[in-house]
Amino acid sequence: MGSMVLLDLMGGVALLLWGLHMVHSGILRAFGPDLRILLAKALNNRFTAFAAGLGLTALLQSSTATALITSSFASEGLVSLVPALAIMLGANVGTTLIVQVLSFNIAAVAPVLFIIGLVAFRSGPRSRIKDIGRVSIGLGLMLLSLHILLDTLAPAENAPGVRIVMNAITGDPVLCIFIGAVVTWLVHSSVASVLLVMSLAYSQFISPYAAFALVLGANLGSAINPLFEGARRDDPSSYRLPLGNLVNRVIGILLVAPFLGTIAAHLHAFQPDLAKTTALFHIAFNVATALLFIGLLDGQAELLKKLLPRRARDADPARPRHLDESALETPSLALADAARETLRMGDIVEEMLRKVMAAMMTDDRVLVDQVSRMDNSVDSLDEAIKLYVTKLTRGSLDEREGQRAMEIISFAINLEHIGDIIDKNLSELATKKIKRRLQFSPEGTEELSAFHKRTLDSLRIAFGVFMSGDVNEARKLVAEKAALRNAEFAATERHLERLREGRPETIETTSLHLDVLRDLRRIHSHICSVAYTALVSAGELAADRSTESDVSALPTTIAQPTPR
Repeated sequence: MGSMVLLDLMGGVALLLWGLHMVHSGILRAFGPDLRILLAKALNNRFTAFAAGLGLTALLQSSTATALITSSFASEGLVSLVPALAIMLGANVGTTLIVQVLSFNIAAVAPVLFIIGLVAFRSGPRSRIKDIGRVSIGLGLMLLSLHILLDTLAPAENAPGVRIVMNAITGDPVLCIFIGAVVTWLVHSSVASVLLVMSLAYSQFISPYAAFALVLGANLGSAINPLFEGARRDDPSSYRLPLGNLVNRVIGILLVAPFLGTIAAHLHAFQPDLAKTTALFHIAFNVATALLFIGLLDGQAELLKKLLPRRARDADPARPRHLDESALETPSLALADAARETLRMGDIVEEMLRKVMAAMMTDDRVLVDQVSRMDNSVDSLDEAIKLYVTKLTRGSLDEREGQRAMEIISFAINLEHIGDIIDKNLSELATKKIKRRLQFSPEGTEELSAFHKRTLDSLRIAFGVFMSGDVNEARKLVAEKAALRNAEFAATERHLERLREGRPETIETTSLHLDVLRDLRRIHSHICSVAYTALVSAGELAADRSTESDVSALPTTIAQPTPR
């Protein structure tokens, strides 16, 4: 009998955690990028930051998720420590709201939520409505799990052995706080642990005094998780926000714990329903903590900055700057981080392309050496980005997220190929020209510079297409690819004409000139790969036809190249 009760209890808790996960993931998939933008706009002062943290956590049902998002802002220098701490005070209140709602007997709503969620989830291809259906099903599972917990605990209410064990476990308030903290840390959800405490209190397995102590422990445990997940060991300053939040919780607990008996007596007299009393204490504790610390954040922030100084940013360009491991649990944030790192990799490639041509034209050996070192950085970043996105794809991604992950990997690979062409081909050509003291003819110099400029312009357009998916810019890029191919043929014909004229500079540099044209055209082909991805996504090209032969398949708004 006891083993069946324990098994049913564990099943109810597992169902509750899965419901919370569905609510969390559904909200992030539907509104993830919008929520991050909203949070960034609300950082003007501590009060708007507090409201933003409260609202965001009320939606996500995870103060840990809010802490990770806020930590990423803080580590990037996008938000100062005072509003970041205010966000966490709001998050601590926001996570109590669903507990307050579920303290009422609304289990009958669960079937309605299941029906609504199923209809929305099966509404067709991925959409925001489908994600909201996931949220509805998650809420229904949470209500069903509470019903299971109460039904499981009811038969054991009169079992004297169970009551003796529970009294022994929960008789010491310090032990209760410790148990509540450990359970919350293990399940990564203060909502789940507080709801479990509410179920135990409702079934009168524990006293109000013990329930309140367990709730204090749940609040402590939820502040421990971000300390391990949101901070980076190589940067002490990343511990400021989670440590500040933890200190606020600990001080609040130390102030309240001595008066738990009195508080329990008064609240129980005010609200006889122990489940509602527990929920009321949970929200009252967090509101009181927020009111206490909202005005003290300046001094706390200064103290944290002194204790945990910011480490100087590593100047090594090969070291990733935006690949936050803690964001992997939130696909929309992780993909944004990976895209930013890929764009930084593109900036290095652009600089390589500028320097190698400068080295070619000015005979500067120093620039050639710099290009070689920069290619090593590009290779390292390419590996880091691919590894990061691969870790992300091991989790559950929807179709849009999976497609974006492949776009990021594809663009990173093409950038790495461009870096190799610059380092292995153009740099060697520059070195050859310097060693042999060769000089291009004035016309040849002008042709190569113009060809190089068009390649650079296309690279910048490609960055925009990669980040925005702009179809019009993608069309321009594909059209430019065909036009540049024709320009290569035209430049080659002019070069051969100068060769026939017997011009000395042209004779000396003929293979060099043609090789540079060829390599720039190869680079341009890799640049244009991002355009085909955008056009396929927009339905203007078939996935199996996204090659340069598809220029004719594009809308007539693209300027067609002039015939040779």
